[in-house]
This record gives sequence, C-alpha cells and structure tokens, in this order.
Amino acid sequence: MWSGQQKTWIHYRNDIVASDVNTAIFLSGYLRQVSIHRLYVNSMEIADLQRYKLIKEHKKVNMAIRERLKTPFVFTINKN
Repeated sequence: MWSGQQKTWIHYRNDIVASDVNTAIFLSGYLRQVSIHRLYVNSMEIADLQRYKLIKEHKKVNMAIRERLKTPFVFTINKN
C-alpha cells in the first residue's frame, strides 16, 4: 500500500511542509503566485460595459476576476 511513497514530511523554508523536494518546489511557486495575485488585485478595477458598472472594492474585484473575466466587455483596469 505504501510502496514508492514518502512517509516522512520535511519542513522547508517559508513554512512549506512537503513529502519530497518536487512537491515543495510546486507549493513554493503556487504560494508565490497567490501572494502576487493578492497584491495585484488591490491595484485593479473592473469595468463591466454590459452592466455599466465600475467595480472598485478589492473583494468584489477578486470575485469579478474569477467569474467574469472571460465574458465579453469586461475589462481589468489599473488604478494608476
């Protein structure tokens, strides 16, 4: 049942706990992307031309990016 699987967990840098090096590298890259996405959402707005809305709150922007980014006439706009 356990053949070929790592049974021990290793604590790597940045509080990553994984069973092998490849998993730790994947988790590190994934956590980096998540942190970049959180910082990126804070500086964005969503312009929804179908509903004539400008979404500015970062929680709503995050939801709009997940739900409506692939629909036509919904654009992300940088606040700068």
